[in-house]
Amino acid sequence: MGASKLLGEIRPTYKEKMKEISVLSLICSCLYPESRKNILGDFEDMDIKPINKRASGQAFEVILKPPSPTSDVAHCITSPPRRDISLEDIQKKLEAAEDRRRSQEAQILRILAEKREHEREVLLKAMEENSNFSRMAEEKLQVKMEQIEENRQAYLAAIMERLQEKERHAQEVRRNKELREELMP
Repeated sequence: MGASKLLGEIRPTYKEKMKEISVLSLICSCLYPESRKNILGDFEDMDIKPINKRASGQAFEVILKPPSPTSDVAHCITSPPRRDISLEDIQKKLEAAEDRRRSQEAQILRILAEKREHEREVLLKAMEENSNFSRMAEEKLQVKMEQIEENRQAYLAAIMERLQEKERHAQEVRRNKELREELMP
């Protein structure tokens, strides 16, 4: 509520200030009429006349004059004189155009060659990386197979060792049994 009350007080003072400025403008135009005439100066092809002052500001009427024969000549724009083109000039222009076309074709061919070279380099690099990957994978597989073979040999050796140990134990048990049987008649 405080803001709307404040705006209600500001609006009338703003309107009063605008009225004061309009009155001040009217007084100035009365005191210095020549500055107003300079603003409404004459133009060659139009007249500007002030209309009665209105509350919203100044109003003017713009009247266009009919074109005079002298003004037509002053505003007529002529094109520069056309130079006669000789057969040699045409031939030179055609040769220049042909040279431009050839240079553009050469540039396009150079760009295409560079692209092909880049593609070839990328393909070679991919093939090299693929072969390196294959070689590394094969080496890893070979190492793994060797490790598996070593583990298998060690496992078989351990089983053979246990079997021999059991066989020795069995022979010892048989010998002990035979000795007992001999001792017990």
